Parts: sequence; structure tokens; C-alpha cells
Amino acid sequence: MARLIPLFSGSSGNSYFVGSKKNGILIDAGRSAKQMKDKLTSLDIDLSAVKGIFVTHEHIDHVKGLRVFASKYKIPVFTSQKTAAALKDMGVYDKSFEVYDIENKIEISGLTVKNFSISHDCADGRGFKIYTEDERVLAFATDLGYVSDEVFENLSGCDYAVIESNHDVNMLLNGPYPYYLKKRILGSCGHLSNETAAALLAELMNKGTRRFMLAHLSSENNTKDLCYQTSLCSLKMAGFEEVRDFTLNIAPKENINLESVIF
Repeated sequence: MARLIPLFSGSSGNSYFVGSKKNGILIDAGRSAKQMKDKLTSLDIDLSAVKGIFVTHEHIDHVKGLRVFASKYKIPVFTSQKTAAALKDMGVYDKSFEVYDIENKIEISGLTVKNFSISHDCADGRGFKIYTEDERVLAFATDLGYVSDEVFENLSGCDYAVIESNHDVNMLLNGPYPYYLKKRILGSCGHLSNETAAALLAELMNKGTRRFMLAHLSSENNTKDLCYQTSLCSLKMAGFEEVRDFTLNIAPKENINLESVIF
């Protein structure tokens, strides 16, 4: 069975490990190489177990440690051509590792990884759908301004789904962010609100997806309790009961309690 381990989540850095202690992949590398190494070690994951890094997009909170970490430990990086070009412009791309195209499925360490497009203010944002050898399916969709038909289809019927629940709209509107930033976050290429994520979860329940992790919470415009309660209320209003019908987790800003999920 595969395991999902959130390493970091949020505006200060994002990275997730998927696999076993012997073989797996990372989704993003948004903290420094040292922080990435230290966190994996604290979670009892050897660096040699990381067989690839899949990049959602080029924003710094997703790639801060990518160049040094991938180069130092000789880990292949998988990303789209447009994102690779953006990484080169940022000086993140390094000749010591190869960037692969992800137009098609990639088989690695007993996992089959497919990608799908997401709407975000970046070169070519991607979500991922990961299939295990024992026919379990994990879907991953963060950093998106709205839920397209493609996104919804890829989240439907999964054994586990990681979904963005970035901000509370009222906190954002009444918070300290300048107008242009509020507009960006609320736009179709911004981030999903608690309210949008909560409505999405209720729809996905009817498509067979019943286990969720809410991720990429804003430190300034959200709280874990508010995020959790918004989705919980939506699911209960739709007639579902926690534990009996669904599980709901929140990705920690930093995984210090050795949290993980078997899917």
C-alpha cells in the first residue's frame, strides 16, 4: 500500500511524498534543500527512496529547493515544457538534472503518474493523478482559480484527493492584502476558497471520492479550524457523516507530528 505524507503545505513552501519508505516520489520541492532533507529524514524516509520530483508549477513556494535538492541527490525532475522554460528563466533549472515532459503518463517506482491542466497564474499549472500497483488512486489539485471539468473529472472516483482550500473570502476581503493581490487570489487564475472547496467535496462524494486532505491554507487569510468547519458543514448539509461516510484531513504547514495517510 502507498502512503501520502505531507512535508510542507502553504505559502511558505509545498512538498508531498507519495510511496513507501523504499520507493516513492515528491510532488514539488518548495523549501530549501536542507529543509527537504531534514524533513524526509525526520519522517524516516531515506533520500534514496525519492525516485523523482513532479513539479506542479514554477512559483517559488513549490520549487525553492528544487535545483539544489535534485542536483545533490541526482533525482530526475518531471515537468511540462512550458514550466521547464519558466524554471530556466528563474535560474532554477540546472544542467545536472534532466527535465522530462509530462504530456503522457510516467511509470516510476511502482506508480503511474498522469497529469491534468489547472488554471493558475503560471506558465502551465498541472495537477496529478497517481495510480499504485494495488490499483489505488490519489489525485492532487492545488493552486487553481476554479474547478474545470477536467479537474473535476480527475478528482472523481479517487481513493484519496488532496484539494486546495486556500482562504476564507471574508478574511481575505477584510485583511491587509492590497487590492491587486486580493483580486488575483479571487480570480479564475488564483486560489480556491474554503467555500468553493467545501462545495466541491460534496459534489465529489456523489462521484465516489470519500477521503480528502485540504491543503495550501493561507497563513494570513485562513485557519485550520475555519477551513475544516466550512467543509464539514457542507458535507453534513449534503447528508454525509464524518467517519461513517468520509474522512477529512488538513495538510499541516510543516509536518512535525509524523502525519501520513495510507490510501
